[in-house]
Amino acid sequence: MEENTYKPDAHSQDLLSQYRENLPVFKQMTEGLASKLKELLSGAGIMTAAVESRVKTEASLAGKLEKKGGKYAGIFDITDIIGLRIITFYSDDVDKVASMMERYFEIDWANSVDKRKAHETDSFGYLSLHYICRIPEKLYNNPEYKIINKIRFEVQMRTLLQHAWANMNHDTGYKSGVEVPSSYMRQLSRLAGILELVDDEFSRLRTEINDYRRNVQALVASGNLSEVPLDGDTFRSYLEIKPFDKLNHRIAAINQAEIMEVPLMNFLTMFKAFQCKTLGDVDKIRKDLSEASYQIARYQIGLSDIDIISSSIGPQNICLAHILLSGAGKFGVKFMLDTLNGPSESNEQMAEFLVEQAKDLPFMNQQKQ
Repeated sequence: MEENTYKPDAHSQDLLSQYRENLPVFKQMTEGLASKLKELLSGAGIMTAAVESRVKTEASLAGKLEKKGGKYAGIFDITDIIGLRIITFYSDDVDKVASMMERYFEIDWANSVDKRKAHETDSFGYLSLHYICRIPEKLYNNPEYKIINKIRFEVQMRTLLQHAWANMNHDTGYKSGVEVPSSYMRQLSRLAGILELVDDEFSRLRTEINDYRRNVQALVASGNLSEVPLDGDTFRSYLEIKPFDKLNHRIAAINQAEIMEVPLMNFLTMFKAFQCKTLGDVDKIRKDLSEASYQIARYQIGLSDIDIISSSIGPQNICLAHILLSGAGKFGVKFMLDTLNGPSESNEQMAEFLVEQAKDLPFMNQQKQ
């Protein structure tokens, strides 16, 4: 391969000299910007795959000046010496990042470009949003480092799949320096089209899932539980309305005990085991067996000095009553203990004890009658 014989002219040499003189500032500013962007993204609730940053190397800058050094009067006219890249998981988050950038930084609109809009309709390729920015004084103001507010920097915003495509396309299409036959380029374009479709579908699915969750929350809040299928999201929404609180407070009043709040999501497995299909099914069991649950708890703690109870006592005793009334007996109770507390050698003995303890309670005798 022929060696690069480029020798910078006097103007380019001056720009390279300015670059070397300001390199410590460029590096410090890049580190500060990367840290600040991560902070702002976290504060805005935008989840990202990565925030990358770099300072253009002298060799890279020299190559740029070889092609168009005459257009720059000074080093600060070059807008991409400092470069940052924000990689999101979803395509619609790119616009959220852009909105955040517009809120906190000064955008040089004349030099910024949205390659998503410039993208040709009959081909697929590199999609990205590029902003050229400055740090405004309201964000950073230090009289000793006024240069910070003068330096422009580039921020690229794109999705993880767009980032993957850009890297793969560069590696397979351009890196070798050999012209790739059109048949291969067509295949690359087809693959890029698939990636672009997947990108859009991920965003669409996320929107639909969020809409579904909001709808579920509205149905739960309105009390239309029979219309809500039972799954992890819906059961979590059900727990948010604290359906077992009234029962737990009634149980706590037996000993004037304090209630210690614990997670209740593990009861989802139990209600599914009871063949519950909707939240309405769960709520019916809760209503029908709250009195039985109270009877079990009164027998368990009524003659004790227990002054702290777990918020799981109500739903656990509801499950226990359901198992006993269904005739599942010791094996069903052991399954409950294994599910809620984890498998243990002592669960079989505890199950036998609980079955024996409950057999003479009123709710069991009512069933016999």
